[in-house]
Amino acid sequence: MTGILTARELPAKSKAFDLLFAGALTLFFGLISLTQEHFGGILGLLMLVPLIWRRTHPELIFFGVSAVAVFQWLIGIHLQGGNVGLLVALYAISVYGEVRYSRIALAVGGMGVLMATARYNTSSDWRQQATMMVSLGALVFGIWAFGERRRTRGMYVQQLEERAAQLERDRDRESKLAVSNERTRIAREIHDVVAHGLSIMIVQADGGLYAADASPEQAKKALATIGDTGRASLTEMRKMLGLLKQDAQPSDVDPNQPRPQPGVSSLPELIDNVRQTGLSVDYEVTGTPRNLPALLGLTAYRIVQEGLTNTLKHAGPGARTSVLLDFGREMLTVVVTDDGRGAGLVPGSDPGHGLIGMRQRASISGGTVSAGPKTGGGYEVIAKLPYNLPAGGDQ
Repeated sequence: MTGILTARELPAKSKAFDLLFAGALTLFFGLISLTQEHFGGILGLLMLVPLIWRRTHPELIFFGVSAVAVFQWLIGIHLQGGNVGLLVALYAISVYGEVRYSRIALAVGGMGVLMATARYNTSSDWRQQATMMVSLGALVFGIWAFGERRRTRGMYVQQLEERAAQLERDRDRESKLAVSNERTRIAREIHDVVAHGLSIMIVQADGGLYAADASPEQAKKALATIGDTGRASLTEMRKMLGLLKQDAQPSDVDPNQPRPQPGVSSLPELIDNVRQTGLSVDYEVTGTPRNLPALLGLTAYRIVQEGLTNTLKHAGPGARTSVLLDFGREMLTVVVTDDGRGAGLVPGSDPGHGLIGMRQRASISGGTVSAGPKTGGGYEVIAKLPYNLPAGGDQ
């Protein structure tokens, strides 16, 4: 009963149409019924006026109109114009009502055909009775089937609209996720560039400060290195920040290669820049070098860069650092070690953005990164990067 009594929501225009439609039927068929028989006309009005709510309460209206029709049959009043309300109510419940009540309404309509044939066709000719029964049955079933077809079509259209809306939501969600991933990638790039550049500049500034009195030439060299490092870092950071501009033209940014990316071939230059700070760095390549995908080369470069940055920040004075690139059969192994204080990270401490960034980069390339203090002192970073990128890893 809760489903029957619950009103459907309709727009104001639909309610106005229902009022006009029911009013037109009432004026036309109700007046015809009143001219035929006074009490029958009243029953006709009772079957027509409720049609105003045929879409908001289709089950309640159909069963109410059917009850009036049964009462009409019991007291022997003949069929009249007002009985068209029963057919309209049947159509309404087949379109707007619940499916189970629509099936019950069809059964009620079939029972009404039998009752009408038995009461209102008094001819003894069975052929006439069969003709009337088939005609009324075809009319009732046709109206119900037409309404059921409209219901099915409406549900199909609704499913298409919901699917289209869901696809649009999925597209928006994927678009936002892609933007978020790209911004995260750019933020990681900025962190690597800025952290590395600032570490070199700090080391050079400290060295220049101590050498200012004893060796002015060394101090000038340190200041020159600071300037060169700052300008290079600022230039690269500007390139990356340019990717964040919402009004960038397609010709400005190539989605497949947004800017020239460093790779393993750029490592000697990186190591030379670090050596200028006074840090001793040994660089070794083992195995057979090969051409690497751009993402894999960039990942290896950034891991080495972050490892050297950590050494500059945490290893202390006089530390020695080694960088090893091992081109194995299935993967590239990157090892950055130092013999300093090993204070880059201690077990249980906050890993910081640098190590998190290295692990994120490696995971995107399908690899792993392990980092921690070495036995006997120093710090070690080991990255294993498979040559075959995982699906979606190049995006």
